Amino acid sequence: MGREISVAARRRAWRQEVGRHLARRHDGVVRRSDLLAAGLTDHDVRAEVDRGVWHAAGRHTICIGTDRPRGEGLLWRAIWESGPRAVLDGPSALLAAGLKHWEEPFVHVSLPRNATVTEVPGVRHHHLRKIGPAIPVGLRRTKPEVAVLRGAEWARSDRAATTLVAMTVQQRLVAPSAVLQRWSETARSRRRAVLDLVIRDVCDGAHSLNELDVVRACRARGLPEPSRQQVRSTSTGTVYLDLFWDDYAVHAEVQGAHHLWGLTGVDDAVRGNAVAIGDRGVVSLQIPVLGWRLHPEVFLDQIAAALRESGWAA
Repeated sequence: MGREISVAARRRAWRQEVGRHLARRHDGVVRRSDLLAAGLTDHDVRAEVDRGVWHAAGRHTICIGTDRPRGEGLLWRAIWESGPRAVLDGPSALLAAGLKHWEEPFVHVSLPRNATVTEVPGVRHHHLRKIGPAIPVGLRRTKPEVAVLRGAEWARSDRAATTLVAMTVQQRLVAPSAVLQRWSETARSRRRAVLDLVIRDVCDGAHSLNELDVVRACRARGLPEPSRQQVRSTSTGTVYLDLFWDDYAVHAEVQGAHHLWGLTGVDDAVRGNAVAIGDRGVVSLQIPVLGWRLHPEVFLDQIAAALRESGWAA
């Protein structure tokens, strides 16, 4: 009897060590077929699950050392449970590629249109006519230039779409030229009007927003036209101001997409402008290009408020 207990205990210790070793590769989850390939039996797996040491997270996924998938384990589970033709896509593919500071409530997985798939909690399946270029090893996923455009298309808002494009390029997960090329080949997009401008702003500075766009918008709004590229001398030397309303001591600087981390600087600029408008002396406003693309009226309102504060009568 003692020998039988000893054999069973050794078997249990061995399979737990095998499970921990395999799960370390995938952030706490392991594929059932990999456990079997390592020498475990269905009985071994079922015994650990029944004892509550391991936890099933689908037909193919076992959690080891955790009661449910977390972090990168969620991505592995989504791929394993969705089938051999499934790939991570959109923001999930970008997260797998190393995207930082982005939170996504779902794991996005793309499959061919004729693929049959079982619903997986927390996973959003997209059946597509063409998956497009993909990375077939490891966490299978679409290439970043594909993923960023699909992620922008699937985003919950124009702001989220703009943020995803900006962060992906700023973090150098994809070459701007690759995004521009892929966008030029995109036939349909429900966000074309927004993305056409944003992608140029982020990927092609030569065709981005400049002072003339703001001048034209001011003219259409009935606001005084500013001088452009005014030269001023300061204690640190000569500086060039994008826009300057000399009669009202109001200055506005257009910030390119490279000045921001995603859209974090947009809200800061709006708040900073609101404070600056009430200050005496020269009022200096910041106009982030991506913020202008999304909400130009906010910045036009602030320009008008600064001019009125300085004596302009509409």
